[in-house]
Amino acid sequence: MSEITTGPDLTPGSAPDPLGPLPLLRRELHTGPLGLSSREAARRLAVYGPNEVRRTAQTSILRELLRQLIHPLALLLWAAAALAFTAAIAVLGWAIVAVILVNAGFALVQERQAEKAVDTLARYLPAQAQVIRDGHAQHVPARDLVPGDLITLDEGDRIPADARLTEGGIEADLSMLTGESTPVERLAGPGLEGSSLLQEPNLVFSGTTATGGQAQAIVFATGDHTELGRIAALSQRTRRDPSPLEQQVKKVAWLIAAVAVAMGAVFLMIGVAVGLPLTDSLMFAIGLLVANVPEGLLPTITLALAVGVRVLARQGAVVKRLSAVETLGSTNVICTDKTGTLTRNQMRLHSTWTPPHEAASGSETAELVRAAAQCTTVTRESDGCLHGDPTEIALVEGSAQHAAPLDLADRDSRRRACFRFDPRLRRMSVVHTGDSGSLHVIVKGAPEAVLALLAAGEPTGEVQDAADTLAADGMRVLAVAVGELPPGTEATPSRRQDIERDLHLLGLVGLYDPPRPEVAAAVRRCHEAGLTVHIVTGDNGATAAAVARAVGIGTPNLQVIAQSEAIDDHELDHLLRQDGTEIVFARSSPETKLKVADALRAHGQIVAMTGDGVNDAPALHRAHIGVAMGLSGTDVAREASTMVLTDDNFATIVTAIEAGRRVYDNVRKFIVYIFAHLTPEVVPFLVFALSAGAVPLPLTVLQILAIDLGTETLPALALGRERAEPGIMSRPPRPSSQSVINKDMLIRSWGWLGTVSAVLVMTAFFYVLWRAGWHPGDPTGPGSPLHHAYLTATTATFAGIVTCQVGTAIAARTDHAALRDIGLFTNPLLLAGIAFELVFTAALVYAPPLQNLFGTAALPLDVVLLIAAFPPLVWGTDEIRRWARRRHHRYS
Repeated sequence: MSEITTGPDLTPGSAPDPLGPLPLLRRELHTGPLGLSSREAARRLAVYGPNEVRRTAQTSILRELLRQLIHPLALLLWAAAALAFTAAIAVLGWAIVAVILVNAGFALVQERQAEKAVDTLARYLPAQAQVIRDGHAQHVPARDLVPGDLITLDEGDRIPADARLTEGGIEADLSMLTGESTPVERLAGPGLEGSSLLQEPNLVFSGTTATGGQAQAIVFATGDHTELGRIAALSQRTRRDPSPLEQQVKKVAWLIAAVAVAMGAVFLMIGVAVGLPLTDSLMFAIGLLVANVPEGLLPTITLALAVGVRVLARQGAVVKRLSAVETLGSTNVICTDKTGTLTRNQMRLHSTWTPPHEAASGSETAELVRAAAQCTTVTRESDGCLHGDPTEIALVEGSAQHAAPLDLADRDSRRRACFRFDPRLRRMSVVHTGDSGSLHVIVKGAPEAVLALLAAGEPTGEVQDAADTLAADGMRVLAVAVGELPPGTEATPSRRQDIERDLHLLGLVGLYDPPRPEVAAAVRRCHEAGLTVHIVTGDNGATAAAVARAVGIGTPNLQVIAQSEAIDDHELDHLLRQDGTEIVFARSSPETKLKVADALRAHGQIVAMTGDGVNDAPALHRAHIGVAMGLSGTDVAREASTMVLTDDNFATIVTAIEAGRRVYDNVRKFIVYIFAHLTPEVVPFLVFALSAGAVPLPLTVLQILAIDLGTETLPALALGRERAEPGIMSRPPRPSSQSVINKDMLIRSWGWLGTVSAVLVMTAFFYVLWRAGWHPGDPTGPGSPLHHAYLTATTATFAGIVTCQVGTAIAARTDHAALRDIGLFTNPLLLAGIAFELVFTAALVYAPPLQNLFGTAALPLDVVLLIAAFPPLVWGTDEIRRWARRRHHRYS
């Protein structure tokens, strides 16, 4: 049947019957063995639309907004608004309600932006499908598939659409549709009468996974017309869970709320007891509530995590969950593959060995490399490039270099059976027709796996010695053996154990994959940061050890487990408890990875585990950070992982860990910044209450709102974008149990920065009043001679807190290093935020309409000069504190 160019009867509503005879399905879909033409595929794409399951339900914006409105910090403000209305201060009440709504809206926008940052994963990792169009195989985006396309499926592929198998067979994981975890066999052939669609043995479904085998299939449904599209529950994305960091902050928010309510209640009673009018006492309680609310805390944390996701994506690490950015910062063990992660994944045939002597040449070597190349599944793309496993590509290319070029089309035409590489058996075998018509067997794999299959009398000892010599030079060593099926054999055996026996060894091939040049520096950074790096590989122990030493893993103590499958839990626990020891787990199976991940978790370690194969999925799930390969990894591994490396590079993992530490540090920096302003906002109310009204209220509630919502937010957001502090990768990993807010932070923010700021702003307040001749108890209300001086004094308090914010923002940029080590101008966003808050403050102080609203007055020059000195005083005192702490640690 020729390729089709038209399909006039195809419409989305006329779905073909996938259970009918295959020729009828081909006719209904107007397709054939050469697939569709590109033009016809484009036409059908316009008719059917992209092969995507559309989101038919999203989280309600109103529901999300309601969640923000009942957050503990919001509840605290609701209480303040209720008190304001009770005290007949309606303007203040409505102002607080406006603050609640603005803050909830801001948080909602940030969460939506965070979700979009995670959703960009699809742009960085476009799902691909291999399709036959215009008579040849090509890769196209899975979203461009249409009914009638002929696709090929291979081990590890995610099935891109509902399809009927036409050739071959696969094992498919249908658990996402059926709930059954055991893979099921799917074969080309007739269907079963009376069975359900999901039980049909010749159908595969979108979103499921091929865990083994090879097949071709005709697509009969795409997009919303697939089984996945019909199951609404599977077509929706679940809402992002809050990260542990956000959960910690929410607990702190409840603590702040409890403290604020208790303080408000206590000082309300104190105010009444000392004779303050009820209105003034309520005003005081409202001020305490509002001053204790760090309104921008949660949205700023969400934004910092989302920014971390975007930055990592640009650097080659696509993080699929916001919470993973935080977890990366506490990672202390990396379990990495070797090939493609530590090495370039650019295998080259480097050496050969044939019995009975090394470095054989001529016909023996040519026969060896040709047989090795025949035992591959490499294909040639339409552009002439080879596609497949890098090791097998190296064998095919190496055969041409050794005067034994291989015709892939001839290889495939002669092939009668293929038993793919099994990671447990560590070998692969093929059956093909020889020139005489007899059936020949070729087996390649790990030397010890192939040597066990040799016929009696074949050499083994000298072969193992030769393999060890090649492996010690860092080469991946494969043994190649051949056999012949008995004459007259017509049917190819269906079980590999029937052909993988009584073999004759042709020799060994050594393939070399050089380490990536940047890995050694990345490993050094890991060691400086207190991270342990283990290698978990299916390769030979000597080969992996040579690579480990080349990149610095195992310095000074490297332990090699040659047969890691055989290690028991007791021995594994003993190995992992040895301080300063890094381990090569050689000849590992996917089960070994899972066992290592479980053991490390049991020891309280935070584990990042790399993987690329189908069977790596359990270990990737089990590790705290599952790291999949974006270039060489399977769809299964990418879906099971937390992070995907778009460049398959170990150094990118280290970059991601550094970014995780930076994000965590930045969260703590803006928490210090926000908390530092609570003290100078609360102290004026305490002075007012404790003086029984003899000292007028130094700060109004509306001015507090202007500070918390107007001047504080942008610098806080900018601190979330701060660069990594010098020495960030010289510190040991933080304990996973460490709270984001600890005692040292509270002492620094409330006790040091806050106290210094409170002293300075109260100095400015009293300076203005005393200069005007005020004495404690003098009236300052409207109509009194000191009323304008009082407005000027409260304005000085307000402006003083803002200028103290500037000093706090500069001080909060670093927790350990001096400011000169990071540079004053290295965060332009922070400088822009400071400029904005100063302009905003000037507008509130000097613009007449805003003066009337916020109760401010223009400041004279001497007061401006006084508060202009606050930023260096706040920053300078904190710089001295950090210098003293560094000096103490240096000499302690």
